[in-house]
Amino acid sequence: MEDLFFEAPILNSPYESPYQHWELDEQGQPTQQIIKSRRAAEFITPIPKPRRRRTAVEQEQMIFDEGLGLSTKYQQYDITGNINEIRRHVNQWRSLPNPSDWHVTPETARLLRHWRHHEFTNLRPFFCQIEAVETLIWLTEVAPKLGPNGKRFLDHLANANGEVNPDLVRIALKLATGAGKTTVMAMIIAWHTINAVRRPNSPRFTRGFLIVTPGITIRDRLRVLHPNDPDSYYASGELVPTDMLGDLHRANIVITNYHSFRLRETMDVSRGGRALLEGRTGPEVHSLETEGQMLQRVMPNLMWLKNILAMNDEAHHCYRVKQGQLDEEDLKGDDKKEADSNNEAARVWIFGLEAVNRKLGMTNVIDLSATPFFLRGSGFVEGTLFPWTMSDFSLMDAIECGIVKLPRVPVADNIPGGDMPKFRNLWENIRDRMPRQGRGKGRMLAP
Repeated sequence: MEDLFFEAPILNSPYESPYQHWELDEQGQPTQQIIKSRRAAEFITPIPKPRRRRTAVEQEQMIFDEGLGLSTKYQQYDITGNINEIRRHVNQWRSLPNPSDWHVTPETARLLRHWRHHEFTNLRPFFCQIEAVETLIWLTEVAPKLGPNGKRFLDHLANANGEVNPDLVRIALKLATGAGKTTVMAMIIAWHTINAVRRPNSPRFTRGFLIVTPGITIRDRLRVLHPNDPDSYYASGELVPTDMLGDLHRANIVITNYHSFRLRETMDVSRGGRALLEGRTGPEVHSLETEGQMLQRVMPNLMWLKNILAMNDEAHHCYRVKQGQLDEEDLKGDDKKEADSNNEAARVWIFGLEAVNRKLGMTNVIDLSATPFFLRGSGFVEGTLFPWTMSDFSLMDAIECGIVKLPRVPVADNIPGGDMPKFRNLWENIRDRMPRQGRGKGRMLAP
């Protein structure tokens, strides 16, 4: 049987809404049939879950069952009914021909028309990038005006955050790796800033942005979000109409990594020096920063603003650990070390966001990740979706739209029952062909 899926997986344009997809069977394998509709958000992925393999044939199989079998008596795994329903509402809203029916500000309407219809000289935004921002716009500007139809999604967000992120309003946008999260961030900054500049009394919009990353490398890559950067996406990527570019220079943007939220020592005191200062009966010397001092160090340019908008890149590293709810087996060894490391990083990250909210206030926290799932040891079932996820463009969608390539699963060389694994006895196989002359002879060695 011809394997059409692997030979020609692309079915849709990256610039239009997907209208067909490859069918998968109950085992998560392609049936080679094309379904004439968009794939529902079911969190399937062509990245295989770790499994023991016995034969080379099994090793080559692709597994497409991410998320199955994750429900427990403590936590049910909902296959994203809310995401599919919001997608339907956003599709209907997008198809309205008259901007006066969009229930958005004139500035937002102008940006939407630009993103959807502008003749870009370079690469135009992908549909998935526009859809992610449209979902956020719909939840912010449109849903509050739709009565019960919009309120139920806002209530879902409030309940999801109330259980896991008290006092924070997080909205997760799921985009496959390679789908361009940086462009989505730039579009969100443009939407907020232009509205905040032209509508300074509106509480919905802000000119202050805190972007948090898991590491320095990602932080440096995101410098293109600064309007003054030579490679800024706003001008070079034509993400904003020319007459609106000036407004973006009034944005205040801080890009940092979550490590900066860790409270630091305010004075360099040795253990012996601390003992001398405290004496035998003296009070404990408190030398850690206060929350206010930490924020002044991390984000001095935002300290005078209210209602900051935070954006988490690779947001699956940011969560509040849920204690004592699951009867999972105790993690041991390397698994426990990994879980402890993940939880410590998540604790520092969420602490920083909560400090910003307490001191300055935040409109929202926008989570961007290809995998907004709880990690092992978080207290939630590993691999379950952040319940505040409101938009999804999966890896399968990105493959079928030609945005990313189809991953290939390597065949292991050390399958039990086969011949001796390659490279097991490397020296025995190469020693007779190694040069006999030493380097001290001054001769050039062959490749």
